[in-house]
Amino acid sequence: MKRAIFAAGLAALSWGVVPERAVAQQFPAKPITLIIGFAPGGPSDVMARILTRKMEESLKQTVVIENRAGAGGGIAANAVARAAPDGYTILLATGSSLAINVSLYKNLGYDPEKDFEPISLVGTQTNLLYTHPGSVPAKTFAEFVAYVKANPGKFTFGSGGIGTPAHLAGELLKVEAGIEMTHAPFRGTGQALQSVIGGHVPVAFNPPSPLLPHLESGSLRAIAVTTLQRTPTLPNVPTIAESGYPGFDAATWHALVAPPAVPKDVLATLHKAIRDTLNDAATRKALTDLGVDVVNSSPEQLRAYIKSEIPKWAKVVKASGAKVE
Repeated sequence: MKRAIFAAGLAALSWGVVPERAVAQQFPAKPITLIIGFAPGGPSDVMARILTRKMEESLKQTVVIENRAGAGGGIAANAVARAAPDGYTILLATGSSLAINVSLYKNLGYDPEKDFEPISLVGTQTNLLYTHPGSVPAKTFAEFVAYVKANPGKFTFGSGGIGTPAHLAGELLKVEAGIEMTHAPFRGTGQALQSVIGGHVPVAFNPPSPLLPHLESGSLRAIAVTTLQRTPTLPNVPTIAESGYPGFDAATWHALVAPPAVPKDVLATLHKAIRDTLNDAATRKALTDLGVDVVNSSPEQLRAYIKSEIPKWAKVVKASGAKVE
């Protein structure tokens, strides 16, 4: 009898019938795809390339970056929400895709709280209000507000897309400061940046990392940051909150999530990989140099954070009147 049971077990293994736990323990057996919701060259893309270098060492497997830009990260989020629940497709999500979009889109196509398995909150990042010096003579935030007020209806502000924290930072500023500006959404920070450099759009809001060399060269001018605290990346640039608008806060954040129903062992492997990555000194420095405040949370902490961010941004969307046409 024992021989028969043993033989049956061998037969099952030979046919590929392996217990789920054994399969999970083999993960990852092939490259992992990390999808991001914005175009190459933007903050999410730069961050992804920093993260994947160390993640590959931890996972002992290749991590391929795939850019699916559009809908404030919603296109990428929808793709991952519907991906196979095996851990081989994951998302570097933002506050747009997991919080803001809930209030902006009538038919979002996914539920940020139900359609993803949290892995880790990576970090938060400020947005910078910056200008084209040849188009906007203002050098301080007070001068900027005064100049826009003196030229009502003549200003357009750019961002990396509809529904991004950068977009809502501009909409919120319009409400708080009582100024008129028309939003010009681009498919990623890179396009918005180039438009301001070229003088086609006079002002924009974006995370500071890709702007730094242009700020140093003088082709762009930093006016203010949108978080409550100044960023170490630009310590001499004041916050909007300290410039007469207390409580003004429009930060960008990034998190790793997986499709629903991914096995727990696989999620644990992915969480260990990002935890090791964010604990790596070189990686933390690279992220800090981008203006990222590294968080490195547990999955449970990320789940709670997403839950708290949805109503927070709903209030901002309502106050600003922002909407998707």
